[in-house]
Parts: sequence; structure tokens; C-alpha cells
Amino acid sequence: MIRILVLGTAAGGGLPQWNCNCGICRRARAGDGETPRSSQASIAVSADGEAWFLINASPDLRQQINDNPPLHPKHGSRHSPIAGVVLTNGDVDAVAGLLTLREGAAFTIYGHARTLRVLGDNSIFNVLDPRMVKRQEIAAEKPFTLALADGSPSAIEVVAFDVPGKVPLYLEEGTTADFGSGVGGTLGLHVRNRANGAHFFYVAACAALTPDLAERIAGAPLVFFDGTLWQDDEMIRAGLGTKTGARMGHMSMVGEAGSIDALGRLGIGRKVFLHVNNTNPVHWRGSNEHQALARAGWELLKDGSEISL
Repeated sequence: MIRILVLGTAAGGGLPQWNCNCGICRRARAGDGETPRSSQASIAVSADGEAWFLINASPDLRQQINDNPPLHPKHGSRHSPIAGVVLTNGDVDAVAGLLTLREGAAFTIYGHARTLRVLGDNSIFNVLDPRMVKRQEIAAEKPFTLALADGSPSAIEVVAFDVPGKVPLYLEEGTTADFGSGVGGTLGLHVRNRANGAHFFYVAACAALTPDLAERIAGAPLVFFDGTLWQDDEMIRAGLGTKTGARMGHMSMVGEAGSIDALGRLGIGRKVFLHVNNTNPVHWRGSNEHQALARAGWELLKDGSEISL
């Protein structure tokens, strides 16, 4: 068994975003019933329902923990069922939530050397006491087993793999090195229960569906996939920015090589979008875009949803 808690599905800033007055944010802020509010993208996974592992630590992590009872303390004066955090990149919306976990609990942070270097270069992350919070380097294509808080192995094995993407915005240098499939910059994850083989893929950021990535995820029972924008020039059309989705390192849902059609040909059991930007009209359940998404067999789940494999 693998239990998956969907902690949040929105991109950076969440829905509604604090300073955004777009139509989707207005709907969510007003509580129209058809545009659920969403915190920033993260999930939690467990093989036994007792020990949980986060995939990315969003800035909304404190509220996500409070909203999901399986992540609450269970005994003693101080306790947490969170045994580890797997980081897929060094973006703010993937690492900022680590600062929420600074009150003296033992867990492990798993990340590629590039991401761990981001933490090491920013002394604020030293509030995570290294005597209790280990930082374990992971490498692409090398399986690793997630450890319980006492250091013993859990039943969950993970294989990280490189996907096309870009460096975090705050690390951009304005050169071609900001983009591409640089080793360790943007990771997808294959998460598997070693005991029974239940498995799924997590790809929260992806600039293109390469042949290798398509082959890897084809036929999977479940894939969480980058759903940042509906169309590539969405931010420009909304008058909220000058960058395309491609410039931000994300595939769009529709258009040439859009993810809805591209992954729809791969025989995947369940396809779930996450990291969905606040401007994306699929957040509004009554929109034509959301209905098209659903007809194509895709899901956009509410925060707090649970999946069992």
C-alpha cells in the first residue's frame, strides 16, 4: 500500500495569491463554491499510515499539517509523524516550508547536491539543527530508501530522474545555462513500495515531455504532473506578466505538445495535475477549460484529498 495525501495543488503564491486580483483569484477569495482555494503544491506519502514523507516543503506547510490529521503529533509533549522531506528542486515554493520544521524534530532532508547546496549557501536553513535533521544527498537514477525517524528503513524506495526545467528564479544568470535539463536542477520522482510494488510518479515541474520521460511514465498507475499554465502565453494574455510558460520552465496543458494530449497517449491510469498557477482557468470548476480537462481524463484534486495504491 501507498497512501498519498494531496497537501496542495497550486503553484507559487497559492490560490488566491495574496496580491492578485485576476478573475480566478477573485472567485476563490469570494468562496464561490466552484473555485476551491488551494495551497502551494506538495504531497505526503506513507507505506503504513504512521510515518509520512513530504515531497517538497511548500511555504504553506504549517497550515497543510494542521489541515491533515495524519500529520498531527500523536503522543508525548513533542512528536511528528513526518520522517523526511524529498526535494525536487531549489525553488522557493519547494524549500521555504523547511523553516516551519525547525522546532526540534528528527527527520531527513533528501535532495540532489545542487539543491542541498542552495540550503547550505543560505544560513537561515541552519535553524534546522544538523544534529537532528540530516541532509542526505541523492543522485539521479540511483534508488534510495526513505528512512524512518529512528534511522531504520521504511518500505518506500525512490528513484529520482532529471527532467527538462530551469534553475530557480533567484539563481538565474541570464544565460542559456538557466534552462535545459541540467543534472539535478529539476527532478521527477518514481516512488515505490518495496513490499508490494505499488508505485507512482511525481513530476511537479517539466519544460518538455522528452521521449525518455514518456517511455518512463507510460502505463503508470498514477502520475502527478506539472499543470502550471493552461496555455503558453496565459500570463501575457492576463496582463500579469511578460513571460511565457516555456520561459518559466513549464509545459502548458494545451497547444503544440501540450501535456493533456501528450500524456493522454501513454496509457496512464490516473493523471493528476498539480503546481497549477492562480491564473489557470481550470481552477474554476465551471469553466470550459476545466470541463475539457475532465473529459480528457485528467484530475485537479482539492487540498486534503487522499489516494491509496
